[in-house]
Amino acid sequence: MRGPLVVLGDTLLDRDVEGLVNRLCPDSPVPVLDETVHADRPGGAGLAALFAAADGTEVALVTALADDVGGARLSTLLTAAGVQVFALPLAGATPEKIRLRAGGRVLLRHDRGGAAGPPGEPSEAVLQLIAGAAAVLVSDYGRGVAGQPALRAALAATAAPVVWDPHPRGPAPVPGVHLASPNESEVRVLAGTTPGASRLATASRGAQELRQRWRAGAVVVTLGGDGALLCHAGSTPLVVPAPTCAEGDTCGAGDRFAATASRALAQGALVSEAVQQAVTEASAYVAGGGVAQAVPVPATTPAPTVVAAAGDRVGPGAAGAVVAGVRAAGGTVVATGGCFDLLHAGHVATLQAARRLGDCLVVCVNSDRSVAELKGPDRPVVPQGDRSRLLAALGCVDAVVVFDETTPHAVLSWLRPDIWVKGGDYATGTGDTSTLPEAEILQRWGGHTIVVPYLDGRSTTDMIMAARSADRHPEGAR
Repeated sequence: MRGPLVVLGDTLLDRDVEGLVNRLCPDSPVPVLDETVHADRPGGAGLAALFAAADGTEVALVTALADDVGGARLSTLLTAAGVQVFALPLAGATPEKIRLRAGGRVLLRHDRGGAAGPPGEPSEAVLQLIAGAAAVLVSDYGRGVAGQPALRAALAATAAPVVWDPHPRGPAPVPGVHLASPNESEVRVLAGTTPGASRLATASRGAQELRQRWRAGAVVVTLGGDGALLCHAGSTPLVVPAPTCAEGDTCGAGDRFAATASRALAQGALVSEAVQQAVTEASAYVAGGGVAQAVPVPATTPAPTVVAAAGDRVGPGAAGAVVAGVRAAGGTVVATGGCFDLLHAGHVATLQAARRLGDCLVVCVNSDRSVAELKGPDRPVVPQGDRSRLLAALGCVDAVVVFDETTPHAVLSWLRPDIWVKGGDYATGTGDTSTLPEAEILQRWGGHTIVVPYLDGRSTTDMIMAARSADRHPEGAR
């Protein structure tokens, strides 16, 4: 492939809540679910991106993330899966879809997040990404990303094959897409077909209507366990049967289909070949247990809340609120990061210098686990809760967020600071910030990396070594 596979669309936070039902509610004849575990995963375009990246394909996701805890969680999950996140600002809250399950069956789906807010403008890096893609999958969930004018212009201009997975509440595909992939019910709504004819005749008539209306190269209608029907330039549609007819959880099957077809087109397959591959993989996906097996994530229980003296300034909720307020006022968001184990004067000098560069300073702190991975099993000396408290208490710090990875890439993709600050003569000693490992991430939204002076002679490692040496050789112990 000559470039990455780009997935563009609305990303949601999906949560499966598993539990046991052994009684009815005393004040209403409904089952009571006793939660045992829950698991979070990206949904919508985020799930399609995970499917596309599952075999090692280079995948970039153009989506919109809100300045809230859900947006931070999505960025973490996507980055951990190897997806490059190119996030646009999103007004409002992260959309969430919560499925309450017992015995492998869904009892209820609870949606929250409210009405969709308009996504922000894409950066020049996003537009260049679309222009240089091997293929583009538009995974539209009707929340605004696929309708963003600058993105639509870039999609119409790209030479890459475009697959469009439409939504009844979303905009029409841009003219000239290679393949549109609505499901059966979406075709009936979008084409306005009336019941009465056979299933295949209804799907064929709707697909031909949409292909002409959208000026698309081809339209494929997914038919669940019966495969798919492909309508292209010829008058006779191609029916692609499923190799196996399996019953199971179909959540995400359409995303799996569209991601597979997009990956095949990126590798040079014909549209008919791409559809055949997509039918095969989507069928195997359902037969194999659906999303819970295809995107396994460790089941989690609610994380304990970090209690701090300056608790309202610690955590993704606090950081998101600060960033949203500064952006709304047209200000500049500054961020910096590090372990900050044994806070010393060198740290304070860097933080004060960073804060003077903008209108707020968010400090990204390595968690205890990531510090141990970077520094060794005997670090950190000070646990993350105390490190967060100390940093939040400084007058130059507006918010603190802890990240669990060895790099801050996920939290940066969510925060999208205008300026990322490092202290000292980093890497080259010449102020060449192109060598900073975070520089490429900042370029995705037009941010900048800056190095500020560092106080000589201050080193956490040296301080720890000196303290330990003093413990081993106390004065007068000879």
